[in-house]
Amino acid sequence: MTRYRRNLLSARAWRAGATGFAGATMVLAGAQHLRAQAIAALNSQAPVNYAADRIELQDKQKRVVLSGTVDITQEDLRMRAARTTVAYTDDGALRIQRIDATGGVIVTRRGERASGDVAVYDFNRKLITMLGSVSLLRGTDTLRGGRLVIDLNSGISSVDGRSGGAASSGQAAGGRVSGSFSVPKS
Repeated sequence: MTRYRRNLLSARAWRAGATGFAGATMVLAGAQHLRAQAIAALNSQAPVNYAADRIELQDKQKRVVLSGTVDITQEDLRMRAARTTVAYTDDGALRIQRIDATGGVIVTRRGERASGDVAVYDFNRKLITMLGSVSLLRGTDTLRGGRLVIDLNSGISSVDGRSGGAASSGQAAGGRVSGSFSVPKS
């Protein structure tokens, strides 16, 4: 075999290998991107960032009270409220256990927006529970009710008609869930 032919075959083999590697990399990156888009993929161990008009550290009670236009983020999850209480443990490192939010609570993540009067984010169970005048918006689809539970483990969100107390003004009539879904045009 001539030297030229060997170099040509070697160059073709290198290009084929590089193309195969690039293709495999794109497929893996695409799979990771799709996995990252699932609501259940939220890393509840990711850092939690916050901003507020006022912060009060209650060290003996192991909690932090944030008030005044509170804005909390964790990865691409965002919670806004008038007031939040962050409960934590301190066994050498601070670990958030739960966040209780009140006053016009809004939780957003990607194309979803949930709102309610009160919210509890339980970090151990990976659940966000919202109560009172609950609304869940995804694109143009809407759901309204008294209680919303977002399970970050399974990616399932459920809405109940009743919030456990008296019906609030924004709750669907008769303690029922109401909403609307878009129908694609044909």
